[in-house]
Parts: sequence; C-alpha cells; structure tokens
Amino acid sequence: MRALPRWAAGVIGLAALIGAWWLFSATIFIPAEGTTFTPVPSPWTVFATIFSDGIAAYWPVFQVTIGEALVGFAWGNAIALLLASVVLLLPKAETVITQIAVVSYCLPVVAVGGIAIVVLGGAKRVGDLSATAVFLAALAVFFTTVVGALLGFKAADRATLDVVRVYGGTRFTQLRKVRLIAAAPAILTALQIAVPSAFLGAILGEYMGAIDRGVGITLIKLQGDLDSPRVWAVFLLTAAVALLGYGLVGLVARLVTPWVSGRTVAA
Repeated sequence: MRALPRWAAGVIGLAALIGAWWLFSATIFIPAEGTTFTPVPSPWTVFATIFSDGIAAYWPVFQVTIGEALVGFAWGNAIALLLASVVLLLPKAETVITQIAVVSYCLPVVAVGGIAIVVLGGAKRVGDLSATAVFLAALAVFFTTVVGALLGFKAADRATLDVVRVYGGTRFTQLRKVRLIAAAPAILTALQIAVPSAFLGAILGEYMGAIDRGVGITLIKLQGDLDSPRVWAVFLLTAAVALLGYGLVGLVARLVTPWVSGRTVAA
C-alpha cells in the first residue's frame, strides 16, 4: 500500500480527535441531573460558540499573549544561540552551559513564575506586555534551542573544518563558514519546536496573574463564570495559533535548508 499523503494523515488524525472528544462529551461528561453545565461540551457546541462570537472577539485577548510569546521567543533563543556559540569558541565552557540549560528545563515553572512576579515587580510591563510572561516564554525555549544548536554545531564535517584550519582560519571562521551552515537544520528545528513552548510559557505567566489581559487571565475569568464552551473555544484557538506559528517556522526551515528535504534551489 502506498503511504498516505501528510495532509491526509493530518485530516484523519483530526477527525479521530474530534470523534473521541464528542464520544467523551456524550457519554462520560454529560450534564448532571437538573443542570446544563458540563466541563467538556461537545465539539459542535464549541464551534458554534466561536462562530457566534466571531474571531474578532478573541483577537484582543490573543494579541497580547502573541506579543509576549514573540518577545520571549526572541530573547530566549538569542541567548541560547549566543551561549551555544561560546561553547564552540571556548570548548571548556560546554559542561557549564549544558548544566545551566538542563537546570532551566528542570525548574518548576509555577515556582519560577512566582519568583519572577516578585523580582519583576508583580504586574510590571514591557510596554503593554507582562514582564513575567515574557520571562517565562524565554525560559520555555532556552533548553530546546541550546541543545539543538550544540548538536547542530557538532554535526559539521571534520574534513571541512580541517581545511579551514589549514588555510589559517580561526575557530570563529570555522563557526561562520562551516558550523553555522551544518547546524542550520538542527537550529531551525529547535526554533520550530520552541514556538508552541514560548506561547505556553506566556500563557502560564498570565495565568499567574501577572497581567489583566491575555489568554491566561481570560481563562481564569471564564472558568470562574463556569463558561465551559468559551473555555474550550479559547483552548482550540490557542492550539490553532501555536500550530500556525509552528507551521510558519517549518516553512521557513524548508526554504532556508532545501537540501534537508532533497529539494534543489533554482539558480
């Protein structure tokens, strides 16, 4: 049998998820007697809620969170790539930087968020954005990008590195001429994975009360109102935004590194 196209596999997977969602909402999470509330409304109820509210009603909520995720994404990845580059120029620093990355990944986000709120001044903002949400977004992407960049830098061909060294090239020349090109696929893959992580980190920062707008605080308000259809509507839109960002970075990766997929670039 021929393999299914990727889009067909995606459609089948989505249909299976929606079917399982509907099954649970219709069997396990049915409203209690005498009430209409259910923690898991049917897919059709959630889709109807989004359609009746309109996407424009949710945009002001997501605009803030997307901004925080983008700023955190930029800062976290910039620091990660800088430290990974330092490891190549100073190999003895690899152990320390790797340990820092592992520790940042193992820290409990809830505890770190609470400390960040105190250190950064509660609801202190960067423009219209929460400093705590930006910090957690940056923290969420740091480990992935450091590890991805280090693995990519080490994938450089040893013979090519030797040629650069024979011709008098320094470690910085090797980094610029060889290692960056060899590491591009791994770095772009790490950046692609970091997109949903940054968005989740920003939401967690908002969820801890670091701002009065955004997806996180909106979820708290909707949960307090027992408005489960809109809670799930925000869930779905959150997943859609994260998948969109993931797909956009993946598209950039395919355009920048066509040799990974076996494609050629027109001269």
